[in-house]
Amino acid sequence: MSTMKKGRGSLEKTESRDAWIMMTPALIVLAIVAVYPILRTFWLSLHEMVLTDPTSGYPFVGLGNYIKIFQDSRALTALVFTLKFTVVTVFFETILGFISAMIMNQGFKAKGFVRAAILIPWAIPTSVSAMMWKFIYNDQYGLFNDVLCRLGVIDDYKAWLSTSSGSFMALVITDIWKTAPYMALLILAGLQMVPDDLYEAAKIDGANVIQRFIYVTLPNVKTTVLVAMLFRTLDAFRVFDLISVMTGGANGTESVSVYAYNNLMKFLDFGYGSSLAVLIFVVVFLISVIYMKFMGNRLTEM
Repeated sequence: MSTMKKGRGSLEKTESRDAWIMMTPALIVLAIVAVYPILRTFWLSLHEMVLTDPTSGYPFVGLGNYIKIFQDSRALTALVFTLKFTVVTVFFETILGFISAMIMNQGFKAKGFVRAAILIPWAIPTSVSAMMWKFIYNDQYGLFNDVLCRLGVIDDYKAWLSTSSGSFMALVITDIWKTAPYMALLILAGLQMVPDDLYEAAKIDGANVIQRFIYVTLPNVKTTVLVAMLFRTLDAFRVFDLISVMTGGANGTESVSVYAYNNLMKFLDFGYGSSLAVLIFVVVFLISVIYMKFMGNRLTEM
């Protein structure tokens, strides 16, 4: 027996060593394309590095750039806008995605066509969607104004992207149109995992449609919905291309990502821009940790 255990242990060690050897190339590539840029960005954030002033010598400033963020009203405004945008879009995308998933989960003719059609907005690149919606919101020939005028909602064409409230509304609608299908796809996968036997048993017990939804559907898809919300929250907080194309950050619609890009690429302030990038990374990480800690505990208790 001891000989067999030794042989088995030796085999496990060999397999473990071989596994690490085979994973080494992938780990090296991952370190180059993921770990190194993160470490390099953090290193840059600790220095005052403005490329328009190369004579400064790029001195080490420690946490000076991070302190500057909380003293920068523009950065704080961008952070507030990003959080507001994230909460509003994820809320409506979850609701619309759930409704769409419920519809696609029903048995009806042309179900495959409907599922394919509803995913078209998600398949279109974000920059293309943003440009398309920018034309739709145009104050002279935009379809959005034309439809509202025909319905009698407004009397004359409006420049929606020229005001703070109009720009925010336009960005939210565009993002919902673009990413609600993604939520629908994830939630649909969860709905299809619910056994039909549970619905049949609920019907036998006399449960109506609403009761079956509350006591059968929701408990069985809650994990999928919460995971989908997490993915969308992290993605929405990092929003860049949608805002960059549609408004360019004007009228109070500048997100943290857009502000970081402006500092890095337009103002060539690599130190401060890198600190903003690190801030995005930290907030995204904290959202993930908080979500997994509190939501995860609730899931295990339910």
